[in-house]
Amino acid sequence: MITKVWQDIKKGNFAPVYLIVGEESYFVDETINRLKVALSAQEEAEVMTFDLNDQPIDYVIDEADTIPFFTERKLIIAKNASFLKAIEKGKEKIEHDVKRLENWLYNPTDTAVTVFIAPYEKLDERKKVTKLMKEKCVVLLAETPQNNDLNVWIQNEARIHGKAITEDAIGKLLEMVGPSMLQLQMEIEKMALYLGEEIEITIGLVEDLVAKTLEHDAFKMLNAYLNHDQEEALKIYHDLLRQKEEPIKLVGLLASNIRTMNHIFYLQKKGYHQQQIAKQLKIHPYRVQIISGQRNRPSDQRLLQALYSLADVDLQLKTTGGNRERHLELFLMKKL
Repeated sequence: MITKVWQDIKKGNFAPVYLIVGEESYFVDETINRLKVALSAQEEAEVMTFDLNDQPIDYVIDEADTIPFFTERKLIIAKNASFLKAIEKGKEKIEHDVKRLENWLYNPTDTAVTVFIAPYEKLDERKKVTKLMKEKCVVLLAETPQNNDLNVWIQNEARIHGKAITEDAIGKLLEMVGPSMLQLQMEIEKMALYLGEEIEITIGLVEDLVAKTLEHDAFKMLNAYLNHDQEEALKIYHDLLRQKEEPIKLVGLLASNIRTMNHIFYLQKKGYHQQQIAKQLKIHPYRVQIISGQRNRPSDQRLLQALYSLADVDLQLKTTGGNRERHLELFLMKKL
């Protein structure tokens, strides 16, 4: 669906109103960029941006109904359309005239392309305005592709830059970056520029060039610890300390990863598939794939013991002074 919409935009077939729903910022940014390029084909695009967390919907409608001065069509971007999701009464940041929006949707102006961005996992389908926007707007789902589709997208992204990427390099890239398409795109572009005339993106290049995230390092440190590789766990920990990471924050990340592991292993025993587990735990399927595919899976008892030990470390960090780094270091040095 989204590629069909992009093709129409490239041809200059614009809808008066778009609604982008989802948390994958790559699709949001890419759609906006494609609209800007297409609208600028003959003249510089006139772009107006509104944040609906701070500005009422009236501003967007008034701007859309105002004829542009220098262009045939202007682009209006309305971010954070929070009135489309479930919000507790009285908790709204700003009051929107939703009735006016509903009326406007029946006859939007053709001198503006208006894009509503709802960066949320799901909308409140019970609301009349949600149903109406889905009916009257061109709706695009900004969702990260699943597993194989994401691998294919990475290969295509490398091909755009004239490169090829090996299967193990894709796996390592996803392990280090995660499923964020915007971040993946940036890393692929960086590696392509670095390669110059060379063609292949290898696992070695990924390990050398891709920026490690704190979450990746914490997960790697935990795996080393659970696999009785104290030397590797301590090496990662000391690297993170040199990067000024707080031990108490690292304890929280380690505990969170252990709880996620525990939940995944439990649901697997219950017969849940990876997609079902991801939906149940509200995490990305790739994370489920990485954890469930571990060869030396720790027992439930070891995970529980590690969690209790981390709770002690957390208490020590919050109640004692002295060498704070030492508490987590001692935890990593002890074998379960």
